Amino acid sequence: MTRLDIIADPVCPWCLIGKVELDRALESRPDHPFEIAWHPFRLNPQMPPEGMDRAAYLKAKFGPRAEDAARAVAQRAAALGLELNPSPRQPDTTDAHRLMHWAGLEGAQSRVMSGLLRAHWYEARDISDTDELVKIAEGAGMDGAVIRKLLDSDADRDEVLNREMHARERGINSVPTFIVADQHVVSGAQPASLWQGVIDELGGAQPG
Repeated sequence: MTRLDIIADPVCPWCLIGKVELDRALESRPDHPFEIAWHPFRLNPQMPPEGMDRAAYLKAKFGPRAEDAARAVAQRAAALGLELNPSPRQPDTTDAHRLMHWAGLEGAQSRVMSGLLRAHWYEARDISDTDELVKIAEGAGMDGAVIRKLLDSDADRDEVLNREMHARERGINSVPTFIVADQHVVSGAQPASLWQGVIDELGGAQPG
């Protein structure tokens, strides 16, 4: 197996698009060699716990470029056949990353990330809300009661924040960032064709 580490934040539109592209490549190469691990990175580490209005957030982050940024995302999403309906609130994703950390202990990370992305980008749900996170965990086969108890505590908060700090110290300042075999860094939402080429070069699969 070849390790594929992915540093991502579920509220990042390019992380959604990057995962869709990667998933399509993996589906076309069912014998791919990747063993995937997801790692935390908050796009907005200063986001208040209650989040903020999405439109106000975009204006504050991008200023006069906000419409252009939104248009670029919409065009790429449309090209992939995605119909986006994002949450009207830009959430604090600290607890979402804690959930991803626990999912990693149960081999459920990709299912949980899919649930987080779907909730935020397609279903306009608040992924900082404990009830929503419990539903996502249960949908991925995790024990909702255990997750609720953990979310009600500060369990592993420092672990998640330290892992994010480690990524930043390694020079990662945008997501998604993919690291292949702990050696090769691939930044941004790459097309499925790139990942198909990587898989074929690794010799782990033939076109399906």
